[in-house]
Amino acid sequence: MKTLVGTLLAILSATLKSRTDLTLENAALRQQVEILQRTGAKPRLRTIDRAFWVVLSKFWSGWKGALFVVKPETVVAWHRRGFRAFWTWKSRRRGPGRHAPDGHLRGLVRKMCQANPLWGAPRIHGELLKLGIDISQSTVSKYMIRRRKPRSQTWRTFLDNHVRDLVACDFFVVPTATFRVLFVFVLLRHDRRKIVHFGVTANPTAAWTGQQLVEAFPWGQAPRYLLHDCDAIYGNEFRRRTHSLGVREVRTALRSPWQNPYCERLIGTLRRECLDHVVVINEWHLRRLLASYADYYHGARTHLALDKDAPVPRVVHPPEGGFVTSVPMVGGLHHLDRGYEAPAEKLAACGADIERVSG
Repeated sequence: MKTLVGTLLAILSATLKSRTDLTLENAALRQQVEILQRTGAKPRLRTIDRAFWVVLSKFWSGWKGALFVVKPETVVAWHRRGFRAFWTWKSRRRGPGRHAPDGHLRGLVRKMCQANPLWGAPRIHGELLKLGIDISQSTVSKYMIRRRKPRSQTWRTFLDNHVRDLVACDFFVVPTATFRVLFVFVLLRHDRRKIVHFGVTANPTAAWTGQQLVEAFPWGQAPRYLLHDCDAIYGNEFRRRTHSLGVREVRTALRSPWQNPYCERLIGTLRRECLDHVVVINEWHLRRLLASYADYYHGARTHLALDKDAPVPRVVHPPEGGFVTSVPMVGGLHHLDRGYEAPAEKLAACGADIERVSG
């Protein structure tokens, strides 16, 4: 029954088609039968077969209904490939072309580009014309040194350019022996890694944070930029204090502590070298610990970023100055090694004084 219905529908559609459509459909079917007879179950098409279907798809709108060997998308891909091949052939070089510049001229272009990084191809081309060298601007642009330029100023460049005018601040928490949580506010200068100020409180507010900033920079010593995160503690009251001091705030992006690296590193150093080894009793005890560590941090601890020097530059004590003695700091957690006068010299001086008195 299905076969009979399909046959009747085919006869009906054939009667409605024009003579041209029937001729093209007959040719398409015969071409596919020839392909299958030639290659077997898996058809292998030649270039002439592909060209036949590309041309047929341009002149007959019903070509998709008569195609069975490949998908219609394949014929479209053949047409695009032929289009590219045609225009590649049409735009081929028909003559010897322009002579390539010699190595000396190419080296001169690169040398001028390297010596003048702000110059572009038009400027270098103009200089070459003034030197009597006849060369096109496109050739100059071809042999210039390509530099990867960032789209905008990087964060590292900003820190390097404003390191002397930049102060960073941040909060960290310290638990006590009575299970209280104390908040520590630190201010750090970027140029010499100095701890400008630290404040301790159990209930931080925007007004308290702004007051800490005023206490840290009296008498017009405020920096030009203050770097901090987007915490809600830096609210309207804090912003009002910073504006009154003439300080410009620089906020880091959300969830990006790496944009405040020096202050984050200081907090980690405070924990690893001091607070992780001590049980804090109360707020007064924490203040004393931080003050003691700040003395060690400024005058004794060396930093890689400061060429192995302390924030307050230390005097070099050569071995000729005497033996090395160790001075305990931060309650004995750290020690400062210093050179003193040799004991033999002290004994000799004391012996001379004794002989002079007895004589």
